[in-house]
Amino acid sequence: MEHISKYLTKEIKLSSYDDKLFKSDLMFDDHMLIWFISGETKIIQADKTYYFKTGDIFLIPRNQLATIINYPKNGQPHKTVVMHLSTERLKKFYEKIDVRQKTTLEQKIYSFSKHPLLESCLASVMPYFDLEGKFPENIATLKIEEAISILREIDKGVDNVLAHFDNPGKVDLINFMERNFMFNMPMEKLGYLTGRSLSTFNRDFKKLFNTRPQKWLTKKRLELAHYQLTEKKKKPTEIYLEVGFEDLSHFSFAFKNQYGIPPTQLL
Repeated sequence: MEHISKYLTKEIKLSSYDDKLFKSDLMFDDHMLIWFISGETKIIQADKTYYFKTGDIFLIPRNQLATIINYPKNGQPHKTVVMHLSTERLKKFYEKIDVRQKTTLEQKIYSFSKHPLLESCLASVMPYFDLEGKFPENIATLKIEEAISILREIDKGVDNVLAHFDNPGKVDLINFMERNFMFNMPMEKLGYLTGRSLSTFNRDFKKLFNTRPQKWLTKKRLELAHYQLTEKKKKPTEIYLEVGFEDLSHFSFAFKNQYGIPPTQLL
């Protein structure tokens, strides 16, 4: 896989994948504003699956778990412009703005497909990627603040996301794990998202599930795979990434180890 990233600054980049696909399970520390130049992306969250293609623009809020599968399309690479909307940057932006916060945040991705103001803003950074030397920080700041201002103009509710600076609070561990077991995340990240230190996460998990997290996660992922194969009549190649495995052969080995037969025998 050839992956090329060009950075104007640490907050603005041009990303390109030329291989068949690239899959990752992610939880971003910054809000990510993404404009598609070419290619397609499938984003899977606990309650919804999103599809994005050339020309689409979307915002992935920070601290949300997602499986992201990027595909080149029609001979073109998977190519995007990405803006990181960092907490530090957003705190400075909102210093003099009075925002009323909601008590809970929606777990969703915001779509702004082909909006002319936002598309123009993101397209305007493209020529800068061909410049040599360091990109001026003051211009980067202007571009990011322009993007934030446009987001606020076209979606009045986006302040509730962008101006929310708290870390995740302690949540019900059983409910969280049952909804998010298919995402491959370090245990430290799962602990953070549930409002726990790693040691507290492991202790609470053992108390509630009477087993180790990784063993429980593998079993749950294989149960979901079995359902997809037997009830939805899907192929192993269609599901192994989405249920939480990184490699088809490893998935087949683990499936046979749990069910006594390889997944291909269920077809």
